[in-house]
Order: sequence, then C-alpha cells, then structure tokens
Amino acid sequence: MKRCMIRLALVFLVLFLISLFFRFTIGGGLWETLCITFAVTAYHFWMRLGVGRLLDHTLQNNVDYTKPWFRPRRFEPFLYRTIRVKKWKNHMPTYEAAYFDIRTHSITEIIKAGCQAEIVHEIIIVLSFLPVGLAFWFRPAGVFLATSFLSALVDSLFVIMQRYNRPRLLKLVSR
Repeated sequence: MKRCMIRLALVFLVLFLISLFFRFTIGGGLWETLCITFAVTAYHFWMRLGVGRLLDHTLQNNVDYTKPWFRPRRFEPFLYRTIRVKKWKNHMPTYEAAYFDIRTHSITEIIKAGCQAEIVHEIIIVLSFLPVGLAFWFRPAGVFLATSFLSALVDSLFVIMQRYNRPRLLKLVSR
C-alpha cells in the first residue's frame, strides 16, 4: 500500500504540473478545472504521506493506549452494528501491514500501532478541509468540497476500524 500511495501522489503531482502548464499556455476553463482537481488530489495524497511519516517519526508506535481519548464511548457498539464494521473491516487496506503482524509483534504493540494509526487518521480528517479555504479564490468550489468531504469520510472509516478493534485486542491482553 505504501508504494501505491507514493506512486499516486507522484502521478497527481505530475498531472497537476502538466495541467498547470496547459492552463497558462492554452488557457480555458477545462485546464483550470483539471489543474485545481489534480492539485487538490495531490495535496490529499502528500498530506497523508507527510502526516503519517511525521507521526511515525515522533510517536514511533509508542502511544499510551490507556489515555481517555482511546477508551470506548457508550455509543460506539451501536454505531459499529449499524454500519456493520465487522463485515467490511477486513477489506480495508493497511498502509504499513508489518505494524499489525501478530507473528512479529505483541498484542500490546499492535494496540499501540492502532492508536497511532487512529491519531494519524484523525489529523488527516481535520487537514482534509484545508483546501475548502481555497474555494473563495478559485472556482469551481465543488471540487474543494467534494474532495475534502470524501477524504474525511474515508479516513473516518479507518478511525472507526481502529476503535472497533481495540477493545477486542485489549480483551486478549487481559487474558
């Protein structure tokens, strides 16, 4: 998954630069729309890579999972049943699958990695809405709103997945 994310980030950066070139040489609304779309999409990929790398470097999967932030909330079991997390969670991609490998890491290490992944995705959700601020200067605003909303929605699924798995892993540790 890591290679795929880096490749996509590079592809959208190149597409942005190409469309930027044509926007200023040929002009026209199509090239401007493509330029904005590729720029915002590149931002979302590069921002994810940057946040992940920064937190990997600073936290190093050593998060205190006993902090109140990581405790289950009362509404969560109902939410998990309603959106059927159990059915789709195993189909979600993992950026760094090695962090969650039960053969090379203890359950506690996996819990800590999950907490770090949750933090990463929560920060990404917030940063996903930064491009919306550009909608005041550039049109169409829908590109900024759509990419930000969809980005936040996808990352919220990863947060939900981590929060769903944590109580089950904690039960294993307590045994």
